[in-house]
Amino acid sequence: MSGAFDEFASQEETTDSFWEVGNYKRTVKRIDDGHRLCNDVMSCIQERAKIEKSYAQQLTEWSKRWRQLVDKGPQYGTVERAWVAVMAEAEKVSDLHHDVKNNLINNDFEKVKNWQKDSYHKQMMGGFKETKEADEGFKKAQKPWAKKLKELEAAKKSYHMACKEEKLATAREANSKGEASVAAEQQKKLHEKVDKCKQDSQKAKEKYEKALEELSKCTPQYMENMEQMFDQCQQFEEKRLSFLREVLLDVKRHLNLTENQSYATVYSDLERTITSASAQEDLKWFSNSHGPGMHMNWPQFEEYNPDLTHNISKKSKKGTDGVMLTNVTTGVDHAQADQGSISSYEKNQAYTASTEWSDEDQTAPNSGNDTNGGTNPFDDDAGKGVRVRALYDYEGQEQDELSFKAGDELMKLEEEDEQGWCKGRLDNGQLGLYPANYVEPM
Repeated sequence: MSGAFDEFASQEETTDSFWEVGNYKRTVKRIDDGHRLCNDVMSCIQERAKIEKSYAQQLTEWSKRWRQLVDKGPQYGTVERAWVAVMAEAEKVSDLHHDVKNNLINNDFEKVKNWQKDSYHKQMMGGFKETKEADEGFKKAQKPWAKKLKELEAAKKSYHMACKEEKLATAREANSKGEASVAAEQQKKLHEKVDKCKQDSQKAKEKYEKALEELSKCTPQYMENMEQMFDQCQQFEEKRLSFLREVLLDVKRHLNLTENQSYATVYSDLERTITSASAQEDLKWFSNSHGPGMHMNWPQFEEYNPDLTHNISKKSKKGTDGVMLTNVTTGVDHAQADQGSISSYEKNQAYTASTEWSDEDQTAPNSGNDTNGGTNPFDDDAGKGVRVRALYDYEGQEQDELSFKAGDELMKLEEEDEQGWCKGRLDNGQLGLYPANYVEPM
């Protein structure tokens, strides 16, 4: 019996044990924590999806901007194509990151949301059905043992109080024996008190030991019932942990683009385009298009022809501000450039050729002004210009063009643009465009 008492005494020292009354609530709380953790996982996935979307948008904007810059810049040929391929890589990777975002939201996020809905059932009065069932199951398993424990604690308290009374009575009796003033009758009463306390202490001890014995008998059943409920909670938690592991693997698969064949193809294509760039091919194209390899109508003897007129043809296009831009050519056709390599250089370079080569026909070099920029060429211009004289008659073919006769003087307000046109003002104040090689400086 004393061994059982010692065992209980050692159990009393462990106040945080699962087996203590009410300590099962940590296991019950884990169910509520699981629902909250599902919300945390969904928030985590949602935030990562926003990052993927933002990155994809930045790649697209970067690619669009630099495509335009390279397209309008002087780079040409196969190296230009290799450069543009870098922007194409960004666009393809942007699409892949959009797919990552969609997979995270449409697959992973929805998967957690649906699992949470199926696994946790809210009650009308609050809380979850699973939490309530676990709490009630533990209470039911613990109730008989908790009742016996309460009886044991009462018996223990009674026994300890009886021991205390016995000790006090014994002390009083011992003190009375040393005092001569205590009558024999009084000493007898003290002795009887000690005997009674000993009897009460013995009875309390027997009751205490009996309560402990009864508690010990129901402990195995108590442990079995508690372990059964705990196993049920463990099974529920195992499902959550296994599901979370599965979801995290899905997230990893969606994030890991190195496992995506399309991602690998993007960079193999990019490498192929860059390595195919040829400096010699581009140099040859430039020589044939803008260098010694170009066709040339060398000067030949021409008989005087009084009926010769200087007609012009125009190739029109709209600038970004809606201004009509024209390319001036006179009389003869330009030599066709090599069409095998389309480049920004070719698209942005404009050149003019005259049917006659003379000192009078040479115009000022390009200043780089472009009428399709941000300003309107027909706004009133109060700035100073250069006086020029018309070499030939010209009849304006559009509303934005000037008309004049050979010998007329006018004011040149801007240098010749890439299309071969100048902005000018007649003496009557009319503003407009005219072909640059139809005038000469005064």
